[in-house]
Amino acid sequence: MLSGNLLWVLAGASLLGVASGLIGSFAFLQKQSLVGDAAAHAALPGIAISFLIFQQKDLPLLMLGAIITATISVYLIQGIINRSKLKSDAAIGIVLSVFFGAGIVLLTIVNQSSSGNQSGLNDFIFGKAATMAKSDLVWLSGSALIIILTCLTFYKEWKLIIFDTTFAKGIGLPVNFLRFILTAITVLTIVTGIQAVGVILMSAMLIIPAATARIWSDKLVTMIIMSALFGAFSGACGTLISSLKTGLSTGPIIVITASLLFIFSYIFSPRRGLLVKIQRRRQIAKRVLKQEVQAS
Repeated sequence: MLSGNLLWVLAGASLLGVASGLIGSFAFLQKQSLVGDAAAHAALPGIAISFLIFQQKDLPLLMLGAIITATISVYLIQGIINRSKLKSDAAIGIVLSVFFGAGIVLLTIVNQSSSGNQSGLNDFIFGKAATMAKSDLVWLSGSALIIILTCLTFYKEWKLIIFDTTFAKGIGLPVNFLRFILTAITVLTIVTGIQAVGVILMSAMLIIPAATARIWSDKLVTMIIMSALFGAFSGACGTLISSLKTGLSTGPIIVITASLLFIFSYIFSPRRGLLVKIQRRRQIAKRVLKQEVQAS
């Protein structure tokens, strides 16, 4: 039998998976997934700075610090791309490395301080969903619901700015504002999930379910639904496994579960699966060989 607290944890992890799958689909289609990776790593110094300032592990305060530094990292990436000759991959690599390095240094300072050696901030690196308190789960679930509702509310508008920005501007949509909302919700998703999955692996929750769903469908609505389901399954299954074995970090198990779903889809998908591609190549080769034989 599952304990009451574990059921709460499973529900929270599932909601986080749904939220990550939804917003991850839009980030994936905009080719902004790695920006989310940089924002996730950039959240770490914000958490450490917040603790150093307030000297208490109060989740809303820690998340506020994470939101600030993650948002700064996103706009720094855009600024580097727009104002230099560096491409997006270089800008993301620079910002990610600098912020994460600063976060590790600050975390070391926190752990060496008299008030921080038992703070538990190290849990934000790899996640600890299986042992989260009920108050943390309420915060996580509330944020996940806000993310889900926002995605449903702006679905049509985000679809337009992703696939036809010119048309969206032509009909008077506030494209810049809509992109700001999308960026803000992406950052909120990352900050919401880092306590469960960790700053290192949170980006995987944005990328892997969306990439898996893309293998199965070309339709946006189908892709979003499947991505949400894959994310929910990964979150619940990974949390359950980590709760059954003491000492296993939750984040890596969730990501491994999501990765196994991706591998299965990559091999067995009836439309883009590896087996289908091999079969098609064999059929083409047989057809060409038959035509050559007939021609000779």
